Amino acid sequence: MYKKKGNILLGLLLFLAMFFIPFLALGGNASRKPSGTSENSQKPEKRNGNSSGFRILDTSTGKILTVQDRPFLYGAVAAEMSPMANQEALKAQAVASYTYYSRLRKQQRKSPSSSLHEADFSAVPEKWETYVSPDVMRKRWGDNFQKYDQNISKAVDAVFGQILEYNGQLIDATYFAISSGNTESAENVWGGTGYPYLISVASPLDVFAGGYETTVTYSEQEIKTRILRTAPKADLSGSASGWIGATECSSAGTVKSILLGGQKRSGNQARSAFNLRSANFTVAYADGNFTFTVKGYGHNVGMSQAGAQAMAKQGADYKQILAWYYPSTALAKQG
Repeated sequence: MYKKKGNILLGLLLFLAMFFIPFLALGGNASRKPSGTSENSQKPEKRNGNSSGFRILDTSTGKILTVQDRPFLYGAVAAEMSPMANQEALKAQAVASYTYYSRLRKQQRKSPSSSLHEADFSAVPEKWETYVSPDVMRKRWGDNFQKYDQNISKAVDAVFGQILEYNGQLIDATYFAISSGNTESAENVWGGTGYPYLISVASPLDVFAGGYETTVTYSEQEIKTRILRTAPKADLSGSASGWIGATECSSAGTVKSILLGGQKRSGNQARSAFNLRSANFTVAYADGNFTFTVKGYGHNVGMSQAGAQAMAKQGADYKQILAWYYPSTALAKQG
C-alpha cells in the first residue's frame, strides 16, 4: 500500500504547477470574532431578513449556546488551527468552517433532528471540539492570548461572510489535519456517489508535517479482542498471522476494505477498531505482535490543514488554497 516514488514525484509536480496557472475556480459565481466580545453581547446580525447566529448543543452540559456568526467563526477557527498559523491558511480555514457549519445550520433548520433539541449541531467547547469560547482560550493561552487573538481575528475579519458554493449551493466543506500525500475522494471514504468537488488531489508537502507517519502495536490478545468487537463472527481459529487478511485500497492509499477473520469490513471500521489516526495504513505481524504503520491524520477528505499551511508558506493565498482542495467550487458572499 505504500506509494511508489514516481507517484509522489508526480503529485509534487502537480502540486507545484498550480502556482503557475490561473486560479479561476473560485469567484466565478460571486454575483470569527473581534477580541474581548462575549458570545451574546453583540447585536444579532441580519442576513436575508432573518436573525443570524448558530445554536450549539454543548454535549458536556446539555445546554444550548446561541452564538452570533462572527464570534462563532472566531471560536471555530481557534478550535481547528494553530493560532500562529499563516494568515492565508487561517483565512482558508475560516471560509471552510463557515461554509461547513452554515450548511449544517441550513439543513438542520429545514429538517430538524430531535437529538439536537433544536440546536444546529453539537460541540464540546471545553475540549476545543468544533467551537471554543474566548474564556477557554484565555485559560489555555495565558499571556499569549492577545497575540493569538489578534492573528486569528485578522484572518477572520478579512474573509467573514465568504462561503464556497457548487452550482449555487453551500458545499460540504470537510477538512482534516494531515493527508497521506494525496487527499481522498468522499466516495472512497464514505461510500455513495460522493461530490464532484471532494476528489483526490495531490498534497505532497504533508509528508513533512509532524505526525505524518505513526505506528501502533498490539499483542495477539489485544488484536483478537478488537477484531471481535467489530466483527463478532470472525474466524480466529487459525494462526494469528492470518487473522488480518487482504485489503483493497484506493489509488490514494486509503484502505477501502479489509478482511478481519474472514469478515469484510471497511477501512473506516478498521481504523476505529484499531484506534488508528487514518484509514491509510499497512499492517505487519512478527513475534506475536501486529504493527500498524499509518500515514496522515483524519478522514483525508477535503482540505488538508497541514497542506494549507504548507501552501501558504510557499506563497499561495487563501483563494488558491481553497481552489486546490475544493476544485470546481466558487467563492461567494453569504447573502
